[in-house]
Amino acid sequence: MYYFLHREISMNTLPETILQQARSLQEGGILSPREFLHLGSRSAVDQAFSRLAKAGRLLRVARGTYAIPVSSRFGSRAPAPEKVIRALAEQSGEIVVPHGASAANVLGLTQQVPIREVYLTSGRTRKLKLGRSEVLIKHAPRWMLALGTRPAGAAVRALAWIGPTHAGKSLASLRRILPLPEWQALISARATLPGWMAQAIGEEAARG
Repeated sequence: MYYFLHREISMNTLPETILQQARSLQEGGILSPREFLHLGSRSAVDQAFSRLAKAGRLLRVARGTYAIPVSSRFGSRAPAPEKVIRALAEQSGEIVVPHGASAANVLGLTQQVPIREVYLTSGRTRKLKLGRSEVLIKHAPRWMLALGTRPAGAAVRALAWIGPTHAGKSLASLRRILPLPEWQALISARATLPGWMAQAIGEEAARG
């Protein structure tokens, strides 16, 4: 009898330990079964995560990646995508930034609001499932991520999305919008950018 009682307690402790750590995270914080392998076998840990997800106490946002739902007076909801993305970038060491369409909208270069949430990454392409919404994280070339999350980096991605036909007009706007250090950073990055973009930036800079 003692054996069964002891076994039941140990099996119940693992999910509670997982939940306790999940609750200690800020909104969007993520958990991986690998973090708990010191508490049990891989199958036991995976089973604990699976049960918590089926019970709605954790969200499986991607393979091997979980987050805790956010409780509010309206019920529970998935954490904000940008917060999950930030936590994912911190955990993996990847650069993860908004897609060019979002960057163009934020910078005021277009009124179009992207229908789907898309981010660009230095890592692999994958999808995140957050409640009813799906977030796509796409691998991007190095030049598109070189200036990171700063405004000059957003400008690069916005220009890549806008394309060469309207680059000149957009750069005239960017020159007015961007703080001087960011505009200078954009000019300095020309050597790493595609030819058409480097040329368009150089022509706008030459206008004095």
